Amino acid sequence: MNKSEQTLVILSPAFPRTESETAWLPSQQLLVKELKNQFPQLNIIVLSFLYPYEKVEYNWNDVKVVAFGGMHKRKLKRLMLWRSVWKKLKKIKKQNNLIGIFSFWCGECALIGKWFGKQNKLNHYCWICGQDARKTNRYVKCIRPGPNELVAISDFVAEEFYKTHKIKPAHLIPNAIDKKMFPELSVVRDIDVIGVGSFSYQKNFDQFVLMISALKEQFPSIKAIHCGSGEDEGNIKALVRKLNLSEALSLLGVVQHSEVLRLMQGSKILLHPSSYEGFSTVCLEALYAGAHVISFVKPMNHDIKNWHIVKTKEEMVSKAADLLQKTDLSHERVMLFSIEDSAKKFMQLLDKR
Repeated sequence: MNKSEQTLVILSPAFPRTESETAWLPSQQLLVKELKNQFPQLNIIVLSFLYPYEKVEYNWNDVKVVAFGGMHKRKLKRLMLWRSVWKKLKKIKKQNNLIGIFSFWCGECALIGKWFGKQNKLNHYCWICGQDARKTNRYVKCIRPGPNELVAISDFVAEEFYKTHKIKPAHLIPNAIDKKMFPELSVVRDIDVIGVGSFSYQKNFDQFVLMISALKEQFPSIKAIHCGSGEDEGNIKALVRKLNLSEALSLLGVVQHSEVLRLMQGSKILLHPSSYEGFSTVCLEALYAGAHVISFVKPMNHDIKNWHIVKTKEEMVSKAADLLQKTDLSHERVMLFSIEDSAKKFMQLLDKR
């Protein structure tokens, strides 16, 4: 017990089990890691609701993680999960100088964080990360968040949250990258198009495959790759075979984060086919890796260099073709937001308490 040491609790649906699990919530783990790096005297405790699958406590980059293994708990067992988290929060508060609570996503983590904070006169902040801004989020009515406890990840997310829930987030802390993770900028770009993301139904990577097929008609020797896996993987692979794209499009599966960054630096274009996105980390990484980005969603109100916004699949194919035809296409690094700045902004919120 150390009541003089300041303690911050972070509530998250999931968290990496080991330091090598770089594909799990990369934005969130990057922020936690940077908070510990910049504020080593701060005692950070992460309470992870669903993943890892088992109940376990462990150390991750000098951060204590308490996992509740709630992935498959429903109905009454879900309530018991929340009760266990609440009890753990009470114990942490009793044994530590608890200065605040951060929740990732405005969901069940924010539900517990909000009401525990209110009962114990602790500041609670919720990082709205994307899907939780949509109308389908039923937790918001139960959380009843005030504008000051909401932190949006982008202008798009802030506006979407206000449009659907009539609450305007008071704070904006964008997604960010750690430039120290990137290798030296490559001068060789032998990958025409890269896609990065899970094969979930919401990410629309079947459209990515169809767009590569359309581009192959104009560029017969096109080289495209994809990094990631997921629930729709079987259908995606079947579509690749059906369109005879096995030589043009390589599906690499789950790839370590460091390798993804290296591949980005060898790529000309990142196609991001998701129809809804808070502020994709892969787009920020691709820009800093020197690639051009084409997406359907404009995350910030201002234009971003080398980030091209289109409205339809046909426009995305056309824009990609235009870029691939340019012999003098620039591949400079474009730095938008650093994780160092994001970590400082989060701590500034606590300093205002």
